[in-house]
Amino acid sequence: APSAVMAEGSGSGGSGRGPPCLGAASAFRRWEQLRRRAATPWARGLLAAAAGLGLLYAVLRVPVRLRDGLAAVTVFLSTLTPKFYFALTVTSSFISGLIFVFEWWHFRKYGTSFIEQVSVSHLRPLIGGAENSPPAPAAFLAGENETGRQNMPECKVWRNPLNLFRGAEYSRYMWVTGKEPLTYYDMNLSAQDHQTFFTCDTDALRPSDTVMQKAWRERNPQARIKAAYQALELNNDCATAYVLLAEEEATTIVDAEKYFKQALKAGEMIYRKSQNCHSQSPQHEAQLRRDTNVLVYVKRRLAMCARKLGRIREAVKMMRDLMKEFPLLSMLNIHENLLEALLELQAYADVQAVLAKYDDISLPKSAAICYTAALLKARAVSERFSPETASKRGLSTAEINAVEAIHRAVEFNPHVPKYLLEMKSLVLPPEHILKRGDSEAVAYAFFHLQHWKRIEGALNLLHCTWEGTFRMIPYPLEKGHLFYPYPSCTETADRELLPTFHEVSVYPQKELPFFIHFTAGLCSFSAMLALLTHQFPELMVIFAKA
Repeated sequence: APSAVMAEGSGSGGSGRGPPCLGAASAFRRWEQLRRRAATPWARGLLAAAAGLGLLYAVLRVPVRLRDGLAAVTVFLSTLTPKFYFALTVTSSFISGLIFVFEWWHFRKYGTSFIEQVSVSHLRPLIGGAENSPPAPAAFLAGENETGRQNMPECKVWRNPLNLFRGAEYSRYMWVTGKEPLTYYDMNLSAQDHQTFFTCDTDALRPSDTVMQKAWRERNPQARIKAAYQALELNNDCATAYVLLAEEEATTIVDAEKYFKQALKAGEMIYRKSQNCHSQSPQHEAQLRRDTNVLVYVKRRLAMCARKLGRIREAVKMMRDLMKEFPLLSMLNIHENLLEALLELQAYADVQAVLAKYDDISLPKSAAICYTAALLKARAVSERFSPETASKRGLSTAEINAVEAIHRAVEFNPHVPKYLLEMKSLVLPPEHILKRGDSEAVAYAFFHLQHWKRIEGALNLLHCTWEGTFRMIPYPLEKGHLFYPYPSCTETADRELLPTFHEVSVYPQKELPFFIHFTAGLCSFSAMLALLTHQFPELMVIFAKA
């Protein structure tokens, strides 16, 4: 035995291990014995009895603690005075009122509930509301994006055909009122338009056009005007430089017209040169397109200057000549300028002839087209129209046609009637408009309100019939009646186009979120409790204690 122990010790020493721990081995043997005894039936019964006694103790003890807690709460409530209840209800009413006011302000400004937005974006992921689904393959994602793009209503922004002059009209408004009539988004779109229409790839060959190419990118108006004068120093026949000075430096329409006449002289000379060599290379074709755009723009603005200065027949002739000379540029909507000038002349037969050409099912509509057609129909019956008489005898054929034309116009743009009926205040129209949106309604009413007022009874007929349109349009707006469904993206684009001091008209009106109703009810209920506590303190204390 000693030799065996010595051999084991030498072996363990050689391997680097210590002697075995006798305490750990004895503890392990005791644990194994205890586990075997606990596996017997009488041991399991003993453990079950102990667990039952513990549960019984908890069941008997918890009601005792609850009873003690309720007794303490009762004692606390019995010591409270009516002033405490009054202060509590007033505080809760005040806090809920603040939440209600903030919710209402957030909804009016952003169109959503703040509480709902926070709960959806922050709280739902915390409580596991967002499902962790595996990512879809790229092909399926591309197909879904394409389908969504096709189903999404298009909110295309158009250049306002009757946009005002920056220096002679927009800037003067800002000098008088101190309010900026144009948004940064609107002016940025105009800068992009100018770069598209008034520049081309060959500008680098001419120093004056290179300077103007940089001028259209400038944000500071004074820097743009300074660049225009630099371009004129390099080339006295730079038409685009005169255009920029007419738009931004001229403070009156007369001064703007002088600059545009100089631009017309230079533009016609450059246009003739481009016509002679446009077939030589693609670069020359691009230059001809640019020179054509400049010439059309200058002639159109000259016609608008004549219209603003009272030379309406001259303006009508210039617009007709321009439409005959460049018939392919119908996307510039020069016919809308012509319609407004003809209405000022009260040449209603000529207006009808223009509508017969452009109020076609294959052409895009506008508020000017639809509401001018309604105005002509209303003109035939508005003078003798009376709601009382019409309700007794019914509508005649001409009156039915007029009402249907008004319904058609209102369905296309439901924002216009409130401006024509002067239920909403007007602002200066933006340089870009969104068709069927509030920006288009502002632009139309700004120039055409006087034409509706001139025809006796036209506004009265509009007032009596325009709201009937909404009974004909399906709700919700999945389908339209005479046009495609009203797009849901107009509000966001109109807020970008119209100044911040203008209250944007929204259609269809959004329903108030649940939390606005909830906070309003909570505020009203708390205020009622505060009033009752103040008037009947003893009775409310008894009620609270009960």
